[in-house]
Amino acid sequence: MASIQSWEVSDAFWEKVEPLIPPTERDPDKTYKRKAGGGRKPIVPRKIFEAILYVLRTGCQGKALPKERFGSPSANHTHFMRWMNVGFFVALWRAGLAEYDEIEGIAWSWQSIDGALVKAPLAL
Repeated sequence: MASIQSWEVSDAFWEKVEPLIPPTERDPDKTYKRKAGGGRKPIVPRKIFEAILYVLRTGCQGKALPKERFGSPSANHTHFMRWMNVGFFVALWRAGLAEYDEIEGIAWSWQSIDGALVKAPLAL
């Protein structure tokens, strides 16, 4: 079995993510120059999700995404912003948290926080 890169999405994980992806809808208040389906073919949502994971895992800038693998960086950014605005990432986080709670269990009644606020020492 071939291993996948850290930003690639396995089929099992994609089955859980795909239902949460918001559908693309045309704005009814906007006038478009092209009919629906005209222009470039849209980027597949799985590739957009992998591009987002690539930026998170590698720390590269969104504009530095490899075009050969992920397509237009600006198109990926547009989808990222749309998904963020409709709450996709919050829904993904909640689904992951619920699944973890089913598997491992989360002690919701007891939580702890640790921290310290001290002045940083002077550099020597």
